[in-house]
Amino acid sequence: MKHSVRGMRSELALLNRRISARLELRDGDLDCLELVARLGPVGPSALARAAGLHPATMTGVLDRLEKGGWLTRDRDPNDRRGVVLRMRPERVGEVFALYSGMNAALDEICAAYTDEELSVIADFLDRTGAAGHAATSDLDEG
Repeated sequence: MKHSVRGMRSELALLNRRISARLELRDGDLDCLELVARLGPVGPSALARAAGLHPATMTGVLDRLEKGGWLTRDRDPNDRRGVVLRMRPERVGEVFALYSGMNAALDEICAAYTDEELSVIADFLDRTGAAGHAATSDLDEG
């Protein structure tokens, strides 16, 4: 299992690097853009924590993404001093188009499993992700 997880991680990292290059983004910038799309609207500090980046590093990432037309910085409706980040909806399709081959492959793979089997696989992936998060936290504390 560990060998398979490492292999999957490597292949997905390679896919993400290729997609970053096609979009003319840095790898880490694509990661942050994905987090904004998934968590948004989100504040810069919360995004920095989720990405594991120093706030000063995050500022550079956000400047590049905003300049490239990938996200907007809007006033936080709950805090006039704050800012929330949103992915520009008109750009979402560009990213999804590049992942369409992988998404189609995942649909085909999932179709070969029963709902019960998919539930077990999802549980494994969720628990593996949680273990990765915990290991990261341990490294941050140590």
